[in-house]
Amino acid sequence: MRRLLLAVMALVLTLADARAGELTRILVGFPPGQATDMIARLLAERLGPALGETVIVENRPGQGGSIALASLAQSAPDGQTMVLAPLASLVVNPHMYKSVGYDTLKDLAPVALVADLPLLMVVNPSLPITNVAELIAYAKAHPDKLSHPSSGNGTLSHLGMEVFKQRAGITILHVPYRGSAPAMTDLMAGIVGVAMDTVAVTEPFIRTGKMRLIASAYSKRVAAFPDTPTMAEQGFPEIDLSAWLGIVVPADTPKDRIDRLGAAFNQIVRTPEMEEKFANLGATPRSLGPKEFAAYVRSEDARWSAVVKSTGLRIE
Repeated sequence: MRRLLLAVMALVLTLADARAGELTRILVGFPPGQATDMIARLLAERLGPALGETVIVENRPGQGGSIALASLAQSAPDGQTMVLAPLASLVVNPHMYKSVGYDTLKDLAPVALVADLPLLMVVNPSLPITNVAELIAYAKAHPDKLSHPSSGNGTLSHLGMEVFKQRAGITILHVPYRGSAPAMTDLMAGIVGVAMDTVAVTEPFIRTGKMRLIASAYSKRVAAFPDTPTMAEQGFPEIDLSAWLGIVVPADTPKDRIDRLGAAFNQIVRTPEMEEKFANLGATPRSLGPKEFAAYVRSEDARWSAVVKSTGLRIE
């Protein structure tokens, strides 16, 4: 009997060790240190214990996050490799680039929506603009004077402004940059006048008065600036802009693995600890499971496909 008990214990320990030895990877399509990367690492630290697996983050930057997703589409559909992907690489890039190496709706399976990165609208403080109505009036009175930067063609900071300009019936020249940092530098210098970008990017400069916040471009007021009204409150209910982040796996991944991963991620992001850590990165926790996130991806794909077509933007 004692020998049988020892054998059973040894088997249990062996299986546990084998499971713990499994390597799970979260791919990130951006360099280390960016918001997506930092959120991925926060999630990985907690996903490992939740699954009883070793979870690591791998950076595979390029093509606005699409390199990582193209790699995922070719990965084994076992749920051991996933991507923390932003809105742009999932539902903008496939419509904007000639080829990205994946079809989001066919090649990828949504697991969980985990965070929003809300956008804010800011202006150079030298401009006589304190709200959206004043921005529109200024743009109409000075049609050749205003320009807006973005962190690159097809990014949310670009397309969000395009949506706003169309709805407002105004013309503002778009100036693409290689990332948010140089764009914000030129905004503060007055080389460009108005921009949309994330809380993480803009908050330090708003706090020091180097740029003026005139609206939250998110569906609600952001926690960092609770007194600043939304675009909806200022007459644009259709403006709801967030560089949301979600987990996806290869399309043929078993449903039970997807469900387990989805439950683990949703449990992680709902904790007060993660809410605080996300807030420090300018992010808002948001949890949707596999079924709900899949429906959301389909609706967002249709939304941003229409926006890309209306702008005529195409990158070879």
